[in-house]
Amino acid sequence: MEDETYSGLGNGGEIDTKVVQTFQKNFVQVQNILDQNRLLINEINQNHETKIPDNLTRNVGLIRELNNNIRRVVDLYSDLSTSYTKSMDASSSDGDSNGAMKSGGNKRNRPA
Repeated sequence: MEDETYSGLGNGGEIDTKVVQTFQKNFVQVQNILDQNRLLINEINQNHETKIPDNLTRNVGLIRELNNNIRRVVDLYSDLSTSYTKSMDASSSDGDSNGAMKSGGNKRNRPA
């Protein structure tokens, strides 16, 4: 099962199972953080509406936590982007070693 590939890219490429698992893992992490952010935002709003000084002071920490969560989401998306780019580079280099030509090779394009 480790050697499975998923077809479905618009160009007919394949994605390694490990890449798909990494994507799924990161998307689950992102979703969990976003769910947590929703709860934080609700609590921040409730505290703000009460105008109670202790609640407003608590909001400072909650907003810091929210900002840190947003940074984590950005980092996870950055990691996803990097992983995707690397997998596509590896996929295209695999195609090159199997006789596929890169653009700019000696192959001529015929007019349609």
